[in-house]
Amino acid sequence: MNLSPLNEAADRPVGPGMRPQGLTQFIPGKDRVVRDYGNLDPVLGRIGSLEVRLATTAREIRRAQRLRFKVFYEEMSASPGGAALISRRDVDAYDFICDHLLVLDHDVKPKAFRPAKPKVIGTYRLLRQDVATRYGGFYTRGEYDIAPLLKAHPSLRFLELGRSCVLEAYRTRRTVELLWHGIWAYVLHHKIDVMLGCASLEGTEPRDLALPLSFLHHYAAAPAEWQARALPERFTAMDILPKDAVDPKAALHALPPLIKGYLRLGATFGTGAVIDRQFGTTDVLVVLPVAAINPRYIDHFGPTANRHAA
Repeated sequence: MNLSPLNEAADRPVGPGMRPQGLTQFIPGKDRVVRDYGNLDPVLGRIGSLEVRLATTAREIRRAQRLRFKVFYEEMSASPGGAALISRRDVDAYDFICDHLLVLDHDVKPKAFRPAKPKVIGTYRLLRQDVATRYGGFYTRGEYDIAPLLKAHPSLRFLELGRSCVLEAYRTRRTVELLWHGIWAYVLHHKIDVMLGCASLEGTEPRDLALPLSFLHHYAAAPAEWQARALPERFTAMDILPKDAVDPKAALHALPPLIKGYLRLGATFGTGAVIDRQFGTTDVLVVLPVAAINPRYIDHFGPTANRHAA
């Protein structure tokens, strides 16, 4: 989860669909509208009490950042800096230019003298290529050399997925399905051709992750036209075990649910892993061309993302 510095990160507007106002847009107490999605309804879908939507206000983005802090820093082993400890939020410069996908639970009890408000229980961060280009590139470029991959497909639209997390009590198939419904609706609206991003395995010792890393290397490597390598100074070999020593069933069991979900969709993976000591993770590069998505999942969500439409 390495942060690459942006060029004049977020002090200028980035055109239709986003209205960053610099650091002031996330000052507590401020609840201005900071995202305008045009003719895309921010509410993308619903299952029971759970709703998936795009954040439109500074307050909604702050709530996503608080959820990320709770999962990454309190539950997992990320090391917060002073600012994160004070604010209890996971924040970086990319928050100012990304769109933020939220899953809300509307089935919450009101507190004394306060009306009930939906609880943010899941989030994803979305960064389109046209926006990333204006601000110095994708977050992923801080870990992987993706420039040749982007150059090899100049006519395709890329979308970076990242900073995903779900509150522990909600890590169910229903929540994950709703997140992916939201992503699929967003992909269709923006005519995205390829999704990419870093996904994490917990832990920073490659030998402890030998089975899942070796499985991804031997059984799920991206084909040459979709390949990208970890940056030389950050490269960690994934082929720790020879292929004949990898039990695919056991390896799948050892993979995080998010990575297993990417595999089911049809994703493949870049060469080399990256150790992120701040977040206590080992990262791998996910590459998922829309054309490679398993047709049964497209059928499941609906060709126009209408299965769970709001």
